[in-house]
Amino acid sequence: MSAAELTQWNSEEALAEAMIPMIGGLHRRHSVTILIHSRSLVNKSVIGILGTHRFARQIRGDELSVEETFPFLEALTRLELRPSKIDLGLLVTAYHANGGGTSIPEFVAQSLAELVGTDEASARQPQDVVLYGFGRIGRLVARLLIEKAGSGNGLNLRAVVVRKGGGDDLTKRASLLRRDSVHGKFNGTITVDTENNTLTANGNVIKFIYSNDPTSVDYTEYGIDNAILIDNTGIWRDRDGLSNHLRPGIAKVVLTAPGKGDVPNIVHGVNHRSIDPNEKIVSCASCTTNAIVPPLKTMDDEFGVARAHVETVHSFTNDQNLLDNYHKADRRGRSAPFNLVLTETGAASAVAKALPDLKAKITGNSIRVPTPDVSVAILHLHLGRETTKQEVLEHLRQESLTGTLSRNLDYTAATDAVSSDFIGSRAACIIDANAAIVEGDTAILYAWYDNEFGYSCQVVRTVQYLSGVEYPIYPEVDAAPWPSPACPVLQA
Repeated sequence: MSAAELTQWNSEEALAEAMIPMIGGLHRRHSVTILIHSRSLVNKSVIGILGTHRFARQIRGDELSVEETFPFLEALTRLELRPSKIDLGLLVTAYHANGGGTSIPEFVAQSLAELVGTDEASARQPQDVVLYGFGRIGRLVARLLIEKAGSGNGLNLRAVVVRKGGGDDLTKRASLLRRDSVHGKFNGTITVDTENNTLTANGNVIKFIYSNDPTSVDYTEYGIDNAILIDNTGIWRDRDGLSNHLRPGIAKVVLTAPGKGDVPNIVHGVNHRSIDPNEKIVSCASCTTNAIVPPLKTMDDEFGVARAHVETVHSFTNDQNLLDNYHKADRRGRSAPFNLVLTETGAASAVAKALPDLKAKITGNSIRVPTPDVSVAILHLHLGRETTKQEVLEHLRQESLTGTLSRNLDYTAATDAVSSDFIGSRAACIIDANAAIVEGDTAILYAWYDNEFGYSCQVVRTVQYLSGVEYPIYPEVDAAPWPSPACPVLQA
């Protein structure tokens, strides 16, 4: 690195460091989330902020510099903003396209005029959330809820309900939240209070309620009211079973597994806006359903899908055995770390609930493999018209950047991407451009997904929508042109 390059890097580091308290202040005081092309900057390190800026190469063909975004962020701190999500990347692009001779502070104020000022939404009470179960998904959802606590008017994790495992139960559960073999250390501090059965995580006091039966809990005894309960045990999947959670203090129930019977299966980004406001019980379907429905939806909208087969290569889960032993399923009893295990997937049939307008016949199967996290879905699509690989990939790339599925569907053109690269991805799926095969009216797409963390993000997005704290992104994406980049790279 030359002296000039090092000087430039140090300058950018200093600006990124100065951005951190501004981003944090907007988030905590006003519930404003700062983004760079749909990537949140909240709680990011200096290197994380610089890395997120580099993602702009997907859109502009060159890097977005902190020197460009810093004055826009400064201008935001001078405004009295209502809760929202504001994309600095979109602001910069819109300013270059439409700013003319206007100063940056004036342009920002004009572009976000409808967000300036106070209203009832700014003073809203936090939405109480209860976790029923504290397994792989439960702990990741807890991490996300703690991360998003912000100013305290969003989602508030009040309690976790579990079966007591022994005298040191709370200490062990705190340890599992602190350290994760796949997802790393908890970002913050956790204090254990065994006398009051609480964990305090980054200032969030979480009550642990010990119960073997959902009908035995009165949540109002713990000051919990009108809460959304997230059942991540998978024990109950139909309306009758899940209705047992509708106890005093609980208003709605969200299941982190495919719902049975008339329980709606929701895939955020695709059909979450169709939820009946009076519906008290919803399912977030499965991780695989969340991975395949977004690409199926956008491919059907653009090209039509006549038939589809989905094959998932899925990491092993707690439902399988470490060593050969009895299991109610035919093959899942065989050792998960030692075998490729052919098994069924309910994702293909679950698509019909999430995409009722999709008339294509969909089949599916699954292979469990000896990896602890990240899976890949292979979608073999018979399309309604002939197309080309370039057209398909450009459509999917644009959808991931500026479409209605930009929070749910990601895209990578990295030539050396492997499964571990996607640990911690917040998207429901990531399209692998280099693996795609398109010929005539046939398309074979490979979609990576973090079947633990990406799915947990989808669950939290659904809960945010149900609670009314899912805010729109400003400015509008159609305010700026979107040139095709010269060298697309893996998204951050």
